[in-house]
Amino acid sequence: MIDKLELLLALAKERHFGRAAETCGVTQPTMSTSIKQLEEILGVMLVQRGSRFQGFTPEGERTLDWARRIVGDFRAMRQEINGLKDKLSGEIRIAAVPTVLGMVASLTTPFRAKHPEVRFRIMSCTSADVLGLLENLEVDAGLTYIENEPIGRVRTIPLYNESYRLLTAPDAMFGDRDQVTWQEVGQVPLCLLTPDMQNRRIIDRALKAAGNEVTPTLTSNSLLVLYTHVKTGRWASVMPAKLAETLGLADKVRSIPIIDPVINYQIGLVIPQRDPMTPLIASLVQIAREVAPTLQA
Repeated sequence: MIDKLELLLALAKERHFGRAAETCGVTQPTMSTSIKQLEEILGVMLVQRGSRFQGFTPEGERTLDWARRIVGDFRAMRQEINGLKDKLSGEIRIAAVPTVLGMVASLTTPFRAKHPEVRFRIMSCTSADVLGLLENLEVDAGLTYIENEPIGRVRTIPLYNESYRLLTAPDAMFGDRDQVTWQEVGQVPLCLLTPDMQNRRIIDRALKAAGNEVTPTLTSNSLLVLYTHVKTGRWASVMPAKLAETLGLADKVRSIPIIDPVINYQIGLVIPQRDPMTPLIASLVQIAREVAPTLQA
């Protein structure tokens, strides 16, 4: 049954029988047969079929909810049993919004000092994707905003408040200032993240509230692209203060606090709303709570 539910989850992710089968390392006929067997066991049709995958029936969507819970609990049980007989080991998959990538090492480094057999996989994505991956059991935890936009049924562990800086050249407009206002930020040529990123939506709201039209001269989903453009001296950007610290700014770039108003949004660790937690996630939560006070500094 667990194997069949795993295949159902893969089909929900790929929306294609062939790709789902390939992901799970089985043949397409095996995939189709397993889904049909699951339908026979439950006595309902789960998948709308035609010449290709067309979606799930209402009963299929409800079965997916149960499949996520059952498979998640099974994985937790397996991890806990393995943890009883061995040292804590395995892989923790974390999805993070781009603006927090600079602080991930603050979690992973002390974790690995305690549990050297554990591996990490870190993925950068939008806040919406963080929650989607978490819901579909494709990651074990996320790092994202926890108070700005709806985050659904997850457990949150607050880490720090994100505040904002203008990154610009010392000889550029406002480059010699100790602080700038959001109204002034709107006067400089900005390069910003793309609108699908929550950080960009936060910045847009702040600029509009200050009476500015949000018209960046360059957008990218890569912070590295933004930073390299700022270093040319011809662009400026708005980035979180903690990220600016992590970048180790060179003489060519200044990080200037933005005021009027000072804006803060809380960043946190998000995990599935499930008890008991797996041993890996329980240990990650413990580390997060231990390091949170240092991140606020």
